[in-house]
Amino acid sequence: MEVRLADPSGFCFGVKRAVDGVYEKLKNGDPIYTYGPIVHNETVVSDLESKGVRVIRDKETLEATLFEENACVVIRAHGIGRDVYSILEKKGCKTADFTCPFVQRIHDIVLKESGEGRYIVIVGNPSHPEVIGICGWCDGPYTVISSAEEAEALDVRGDMTVVAQTTFQHKKFSQIVEIISKKGYNANVVNTICSATKDRQDAAEILSKTADAMIVIGGSASSNTKRLYEIASEHCRNTVCIQKPDDLKDYKLPESVKLIGITAGASTPQNIIEEVQNYVRGNDF
Repeated sequence: MEVRLADPSGFCFGVKRAVDGVYEKLKNGDPIYTYGPIVHNETVVSDLESKGVRVIRDKETLEATLFEENACVVIRAHGIGRDVYSILEKKGCKTADFTCPFVQRIHDIVLKESGEGRYIVIVGNPSHPEVIGICGWCDGPYTVISSAEEAEALDVRGDMTVVAQTTFQHKKFSQIVEIISKKGYNANVVNTICSATKDRQDAAEILSKTADAMIVIGGSASSNTKRLYEIASEHCRNTVCIQKPDDLKDYKLPESVKLIGITAGASTPQNIIEEVQNYVRGNDF
C-alpha cells in the first residue's frame, strides 16, 4: 500500500514564526503568556504549558491578570484588535507581536477602507480569533458572512470592500464574491486568502482525486484543517481527520485501498506528520 504526502502540508510561515518565537522567548527565563493558544494544535500548546507558558483566553482575563516583572505577552499569528492592544498598553507589560503579515495586511485594508466610508464585508468564521481581530480594525459598519445564503441575504447601502479570512476555502470565497457581484454592489473585492492556504488546499484536492483514502491531520479548532477535510471529502469518501497517530487505532479501510493520501493543516508540526506517516506504514488497516 502506497502512502503519499500532499506537498505542501503542515506549518505555514506565519504559524511557524509564532511557535518558534515562543520557544525562543522561553530561553530568556522570563514569564511568558500567549493571548489565546499560540496555535490550534493541542500537542504544541500542551508542550508549551509544560514549560511554563500560560494562555490568556479572553480580554476579561487579560484585564484581570497581574503580570510579574519582565513578563511578556505573545500575540499569535491570528492577530488581535485595537482594543486588545489598548489593554496591553495600559497593563505596561512587554509584548512580542507575531501577527502573520498576511493577517496584518487585512487589518491595514479594513482600517483604510472603512475610514474612507466603505462598508466592510469579511468572509470567514465570525467566531474565529483571526476574524474577531479583523473586526477590531474596522472604523465603521461591517458584517461577517460565511456562506452563499448569507451573501444572498446581504443588504448594504453604499460602497463596500470585501476581504476574506486567510484560511477560508478559496472556491467558496469565489462563489460568495460572484453572488455579491450579481447583486449589483459597487464592491472592491480583495482576495486576502493567503498563498500558503491556497497551496495546501490545491495540493489536498489533487491528491484526494487519486487516493483511495485520505488522512487529514490537524487540531480540532483549526479552520484551515477543517477546510482541508471538506476538500478531501468531496473527492475521496474514505477521508478521516485526526490529531495524532493514536486516533487511527480504530480506523478500518476497505481491502481495495492501494493509495493513502496524507495532508496536514497549517497548525500541524512536522514531527506529528512524520509520526502519522510512520504509523500508517507500520500498521495493517
